[in-house]
Amino acid sequence: MLKLITTVLLSSVLLCSFGQDRKISVLLNGQFTGTIYDKTMGNNPWAMGIGVQGYLNSKSKFKPTVDITADIYLEDDKVLRENPDGTFPEDLGGVVNLFAGVSYSPKNKIYFSFVLGPGLMAGRTCFGIKPSFGFYFSESKRWTGKISYINIFNRDKESGQDFMSVSFTIGVRLY
Repeated sequence: MLKLITTVLLSSVLLCSFGQDRKISVLLNGQFTGTIYDKTMGNNPWAMGIGVQGYLNSKSKFKPTVDITADIYLEDDKVLRENPDGTFPEDLGGVVNLFAGVSYSPKNKIYFSFVLGPGLMAGRTCFGIKPSFGFYFSESKRWTGKISYINIFNRDKESGQDFMSVSFTIGVRLY
């Protein structure tokens, strides 16, 4: 199911890009991610990470976008947690998100985006979504800030519980 959703999403992004101006914008991002909910939240309360966001420029307010991020969880309360069956939950350590979707710019200095795709965590691939609100610090759109909600579904194999976090991002346009 995940492969099908990813294939359809990437195909639609590519199809939307044909016939448009081929100029691509790429942003390099630094981010702070705080965990909102996780089964082992004490072991991974916050993370630092980097990311790359690329989108195709067009005259439309809607733009196909790709958002790739990698976070590493540096804080840990050093408490060993156990599942009811005596096994231990996976250590999160880090998360890599490979998301694609669409960005909408109602005004020149603000944008909203919705991306989805695979989230790689604890040796597993899970489906995730990431709606975001972003803004540019100037008319030149060189620097941007973004606030995102990230939900990775079925992070815990046994209970099916999700992993939820919020991300605060500062980025600079490379080209």
